[in-house]
Amino acid sequence: MSENSLTARVVGSVGAIERDVWDHLAGSDNPFVSHDFLTSLEDSGSVGPGTGWNPAPIVIEDTAGKVMGALPSYAKGHSQGEYVFDHAWADAWHRAGGSYYPKLQIAAPFTPATGPRILTRHAAYGVPLLRAAEQLCTSNDFSSAHATFIAPDQLEMFEQAGWLLRNDIQFHWANRDYATFDDFLDALASRKRKSIRKERAAAAEGVTFRHLAGSEINEAHWDAFWVFYQDTGARKWGTPYLTREAFSLMGERMGDRVLLMLAYDGDRPIAGALNFIGGSALYGRYWGCTEERPFLHFELCYYQAIDAAIARGLSRVEAGAQGPHKLARGYEPVKTWSAHWIADPGFRSAVSDFLERERQGVASDQMFLGERTPFKKT
Repeated sequence: MSENSLTARVVGSVGAIERDVWDHLAGSDNPFVSHDFLTSLEDSGSVGPGTGWNPAPIVIEDTAGKVMGALPSYAKGHSQGEYVFDHAWADAWHRAGGSYYPKLQIAAPFTPATGPRILTRHAAYGVPLLRAAEQLCTSNDFSSAHATFIAPDQLEMFEQAGWLLRNDIQFHWANRDYATFDDFLDALASRKRKSIRKERAAAAEGVTFRHLAGSEINEAHWDAFWVFYQDTGARKWGTPYLTREAFSLMGERMGDRVLLMLAYDGDRPIAGALNFIGGSALYGRYWGCTEERPFLHFELCYYQAIDAAIARGLSRVEAGAQGPHKLARGYEPVKTWSAHWIADPGFRSAVSDFLERERQGVASDQMFLGERTPFKKT
């Protein structure tokens, strides 16, 4: 395969690409790069005009016009909704007299979950796709291109293309062939095990929990969750990223890949957590409540997620960005990766130096946190 035999082009939306073509490249393991998820964001107005996330998927085609690879990419006018923070880079570039925005973002919008960012059945198309992204930036005076929360097995393609790698830490729960939640607890130190049992008992006082998937979720459930989501969004980042319609579309299009957990006081829902089911992982995405109850957040977002993962035989739970408080609840520090292409050579050099220093700090943090997991010491 020669790069000269390929044609790259930018498409106006993921929806403009046939669903079967896109999903053949994306695979079935990760829900956030699926055609259904990405078009739900487009069709609901969660991305597109006025959002600062303008869909610009890049595809490469062979001489017969067959799509051989794609990038879920967006022209960005800000750095919101990415969870890999480059605000300091933007500020430095602006102070130097440059324009950091627009930039190109290769990502699942608003989703700090690890997954493929180069969608292709063959790694040989990876570098040509990244070269196409670079050319798009150069032709349109974009300062940079960024791929966030990259699946580790794709890092080599970014390295081959000469992109700068950056890593951070998330907290994931690993299923070590547990048959029940108690099996998981048995792996913990006695004090931690007792603490979690007390938290679960307190959270369940006067509360019942329901797990709903696919057709079990109706519009009344989404209405309740929308209230929870708005409350959390308003407190955390000012304006919620997703529209109300996005939840209905995801529920309609993604079926049993959507798992909604609701907490009830009698017949009244008081809190909820939205999860997505992948081929090997459960991904916790959004949570909110209308009443504060002791440990309800931990129960819905962490412990109920573990229950669901065990029941489905999934290998891990990814419970979202940040949150060292997850450590005491059996979620362990795991590296996450991003890759960055900077157009200006001088600015690229400065970013490279920064990443080298940052990488040492992240490694120290991971070692420190790894020594403080709640598991029995051997």
